[in-house]
Amino acid sequence: MIFWNAARRRLLSHALISAALACGVPAAQAADSSFPTRPVRLVVGYAAGGATDVLARLVAQKMGEALGQPVVVDNRPGAGGTIGGALVARANPDGYTFLLATVAHTMAPGIYKTLPYDFQKDLEPIGMVALTPNVVLVNTSIPARNVQELIAYIKANPGKVNYGSAGIGSTEHLSGELFRSATGTDISHVPYKGGAPMMTDLIAGQIQMAIETSPSANPHVKSGKVKALAVTSAKRSPAYPGVPTVAESGVPGYEVTTWYALMAPRGTPEPIRQRMSAELAKVLKQSDVQKRFDDQGVTAGDMTPPQLAAFIKTETTKWTKVAKDSGAKAE
Repeated sequence: MIFWNAARRRLLSHALISAALACGVPAAQAADSSFPTRPVRLVVGYAAGGATDVLARLVAQKMGEALGQPVVVDNRPGAGGTIGGALVARANPDGYTFLLATVAHTMAPGIYKTLPYDFQKDLEPIGMVALTPNVVLVNTSIPARNVQELIAYIKANPGKVNYGSAGIGSTEHLSGELFRSATGTDISHVPYKGGAPMMTDLIAGQIQMAIETSPSANPHVKSGKVKALAVTSAKRSPAYPGVPTVAESGVPGYEVTTWYALMAPRGTPEPIRQRMSAELAKVLKQSDVQKRFDDQGVTAGDMTPPQLAAFIKTETTKWTKVAKDSGAKAE
């Protein structure tokens, strides 16, 4: 009976492919009913251990369980996530390579003179994974208990406060530049190849501050290794009891939300994109995933692909203006 069912499925699959080819449908699209038949790669444009990597590994594990094939995280750090973005943009659109994009990919067009790919044209949205505030962090040696005291300290020590980021064009970079321009402070940018090595140096005092994403910041705030002065969202985060927003701390209009989205190379067959979008939506509703998100100050995404495409367009316009106004550039 098992042999007969397997044989019947193979015959049916061949018949569907033949019919599809006769109608001019590509073989890859016709065979999507069997997807996936091998491991799927999820590219992360940042070093292991950072916020994007942490979320990617959680999603990869859950998506792998849903798809019946491993989803393997492939870290390709550098250039604010654009190395990973370019890799996926050029990948074979067969459904076996995806990108965990971040808000930084909409910041890059305003930072870099040229990019080897077009984020909006060369990649297709699958679904929003998560959204989270950034957190204004300082080394424990900095004598500031809030944002106003931090601003006063920076102005009293011009040129002595450095802020770290996960790389040029990263969300931490633009968050820092927005803070600098909004407060009129003299802070210098120190780029790293990911959030994890940046956090190591912040804890050690090699840099004095950072505006880091919540998943990466949260465990170090809880352990007391760094101080959280404010969150960058419009509202306070339950993950940081008693910590105000930057806006209510005397910097009106300051708001940054870091987001993570699943993207595919342009031309990936629609049935595969639909399957991945549906499985992602199911994963994000799982109680253990939601608990992990809540613990880290993360909100699960719920945008459809068209909604995500419109959101990405708006974010690109917003951050291009921020880059222009702040003068932030990548050499």
